[in-house]
Amino acid sequence: MKILFLVFHGFSEVSGISKKIFNQVKGLRDAGHYVDLCHYDVLTNGHRCRMINNKILEDFGSGKLASLKKRICYNAIYDYIIKQDIKLVYMRSDHNANPFTIHFLQKLKRQGIKVIMEIPTYPYDQEYKGFSYKEQIELKMDQLFCRSLAKQLFRISTFSDYDSIFGAQTIKISNGIDFSTIPLKQTLRKQPSPFNLIGVAEVHYWHGFDRVMTGIGEYYKQNNNRKIFFHIVGGVGEDSEMPVFKEIIKKYGIEKHIIFHGQLFGKTLDDVFEEADFGIASLGRHRSGIINIKTLKNREYAARGIPFIYSEIDTDFESMPYVLKAPADESPIDINRVLNFYDNCKLSPVEIRDSVKDLSWEMQMKKITDLCRDI
Repeated sequence: MKILFLVFHGFSEVSGISKKIFNQVKGLRDAGHYVDLCHYDVLTNGHRCRMINNKILEDFGSGKLASLKKRICYNAIYDYIIKQDIKLVYMRSDHNANPFTIHFLQKLKRQGIKVIMEIPTYPYDQEYKGFSYKEQIELKMDQLFCRSLAKQLFRISTFSDYDSIFGAQTIKISNGIDFSTIPLKQTLRKQPSPFNLIGVAEVHYWHGFDRVMTGIGEYYKQNNNRKIFFHIVGGVGEDSEMPVFKEIIKKYGIEKHIIFHGQLFGKTLDDVFEEADFGIASLGRHRSGIINIKTLKNREYAARGIPFIYSEIDTDFESMPYVLKAPADESPIDINRVLNFYDNCKLSPVEIRDSVKDLSWEMQMKKITDLCRDI
């Protein structure tokens, strides 16, 4: 099948979202499909461009008008789809429902081309908390037109358990894993070694990392003396999350126990993971109104072979013996509970990794292509 994977933003080598998209495309290609990747980019000369397989499809120029054009001009993509006889367009939502995207999808629908839109997180309105005025306006526009856009879709792809979103029928998949890019953890340690927690994310309030810091602070207030370190890998908002973190760190005097690595990738990231004993996934999804979600981070921790904790509902992991569930509330994470769980977890990294073999991106994206062939 000829497929266009359509993305309305650019890529970064340190972005987990970028890695996910590349892995989805690879999964489709590994399954035998021909896939073109279309994305948006800003070139070194400042020109804003629509790209196909890293070649310029449309150059919008520079300045404010060019920034506007990227949200309203879709004729070049449409012409490319028709010329290349694309049968399926898999587009990642950028919360950009408007009359122009709707018109674009209407034309594709009239040509019998199936369009599946992936909504990475749903519901997502609460995730705009603290965002800029411009982003809030864009969300309002999306809210106004999202149901009209959904009427033009074949399906909405979701990592939630919703049967329909915006009135459109969903297809439920899981965030997948590219096992070839994720090394298996080799080093295992038990007491009395230092205990290393790791949280990898572009940190937002819904990750709930403050609950871990408070938990570490409370752990030391109780005269516990095992060395606990929390390694945070990824960007942290200087105006949003960092002030909260600094207040907790100062309150408990745990400066030496919280380590901010910033954005890491490649071997440097792998080296930090090799020292890690236990993964911190999302602990605050309830803050953004989300109950069910299948996050990438849960899968990466499992693929690396380390146990982890989260507070949402992820049906792929609810019964796994290497997963510790935290309450979906504002309570500090009980570090003694984490330590006891870890010390009694008997599964090896290989056994943890083997438990998620069916979550490869090839298998997950096959659900999409199989549905399109069957209907």
